[in-house]
Amino acid sequence: MDLLLSLIYLLIFPGFLFILAFGLFAEYMDRKIYARIQRRVGPPLLQPLADVIKLSAKEDVTPEKADKFMFTAMPIITLAAVMASFLYIPIVASSALHNFEGDLIVVLYLLLIPTLALFLGGWYSGSVFGVKGGIRVATLLFSYEVPFFLALLAPALVAGTWNMAGIVTFQNGHLPALTITILGFIIAIISLQGKLERLPFDIPEAETEIVAGPLVEYSGRRLAFFRIARDAEMVVGAGLITALFLGGPAPLFSITPIYLSWIVGAIIFLLKTLLIIFLLILMKSAVARIRVDQMVVVAYKWLIPLALLQMLIAILARSGGWLS
Repeated sequence: MDLLLSLIYLLIFPGFLFILAFGLFAEYMDRKIYARIQRRVGPPLLQPLADVIKLSAKEDVTPEKADKFMFTAMPIITLAAVMASFLYIPIVASSALHNFEGDLIVVLYLLLIPTLALFLGGWYSGSVFGVKGGIRVATLLFSYEVPFFLALLAPALVAGTWNMAGIVTFQNGHLPALTITILGFIIAIISLQGKLERLPFDIPEAETEIVAGPLVEYSGRRLAFFRIARDAEMVVGAGLITALFLGGPAPLFSITPIYLSWIVGAIIFLLKTLLIIFLLILMKSAVARIRVDQMVVVAYKWLIPLALLQMLIAILARSGGWLS
């Protein structure tokens, strides 16, 4: 029975099939709302799925100058890391199926892998545009990863644990904790936008400058893997912010029986996650692309100092007994 439950958790919900479907829906929502803001019609509901199927059916070309092993491995590693990170996020209850002390650090580590894989994919593609895009990815890595990590650690400091289940449980028992970490919430959303390389931070893949950056030589199934991983990463990032700042899936009142509580919790989690994605879409629609140096200035002049201030507030709140 435990084995069957683990297989369902890994493959169906909240495993591979669920995050794949949710990621494709998030892409549809992104493209549709972005289009409507620009007074365009936008794609139909199944267009993201059709795009993945179309890419998977196309020829998978390996450039002559590319390192074949690295060029092929990076999309697979990216997708695997993102899928694995989602399994530790509480979705239907206050804790995931396999949670442990320090699982937050593991999730942050897994979410760092796609950025490194994108850099290596562009670097070993054998293309000037790919190498240039990879260098931009590496340059910006510490611009958005540092404030993203610092912002997400603030709720852990308030709760006094590195376990996401413990953070969610603490937040639902101490609602003022949600207001104490509001600054970290804002920084996390802005940093996630940069981590996903979406406007105004789509500098590594700037189509008008370097075609598609590190992805310029990718085609067929490998490009489809990168696209699926990017959609899934948006869902994972939004879900992580939901768990750490918005109380996760836990309802504000007790519900019985347990399976009904799980259904309500999953619905609450999905709605909160979609709210985060909607904020990312609004940010993408409201601003234009900035330069590499401007991104670094934004990160080190504003985001990182504010993230450190949020950590200081979290430490004072914990040690000063503000939440008792």
